[in-house]
Amino acid sequence: MDGQMKPPGFHGAESRRTMAPAPARFYDLILRLVALLLTLAAAVVIGADKQTKTVPLQLAAALPPLYVPVTARWHYLSALVYFVVANAIGCSYAALSLLLSAVNKGRSRSLRSAIIVMDILTVALLFSGVGAAAAVGVIGRNGNSHLKWNKICNVFGRFCGQGAASLLLSLLGATSFLSLVVLAALRLLIEFK
Repeated sequence: MDGQMKPPGFHGAESRRTMAPAPARFYDLILRLVALLLTLAAAVVIGADKQTKTVPLQLAAALPPLYVPVTARWHYLSALVYFVVANAIGCSYAALSLLLSAVNKGRSRSLRSAIIVMDILTVALLFSGVGAAAAVGVIGRNGNSHLKWNKICNVFGRFCGQGAASLLLSLLGATSFLSLVVLAALRLLIEFK
């Protein structure tokens, strides 16, 4: 057996350690694609979120109310701007990492390590964006009696509903990235056994 020629690229146990198993690479690519689609959808849904309503404005008790058109848009709130930017960054990174993972095929450890670190940072970025948007959503839904902030979701129902849908999509995208981190950790655990 020792005299037989080994196939090109075969180096025994060494190659098994540097190459990711085929199912793990497949799941990695699928999760990256899912994260890409979810963060893209979240950014598009909130980016297209706009609703105009005519609301009564009471200037004085003796005067009749003035009816004024008011528009709710995502870019009026800095937390929602952060949410959109976080999802755009997450989507762009998902596209780049999908391309790099497909080309690398688990060969370069340094590239795999860089991708894992960037996955962790993307998880943090997306979850912080979800938290910021959720905080604004809670205030929009319930108001804040201590600060005399009225709730707005009873007036801008479609705006709030679309924001909630975007929040859910982004949360699922962040969970996809978290699954990638868990998958990488399991892969590292198997390699070091």
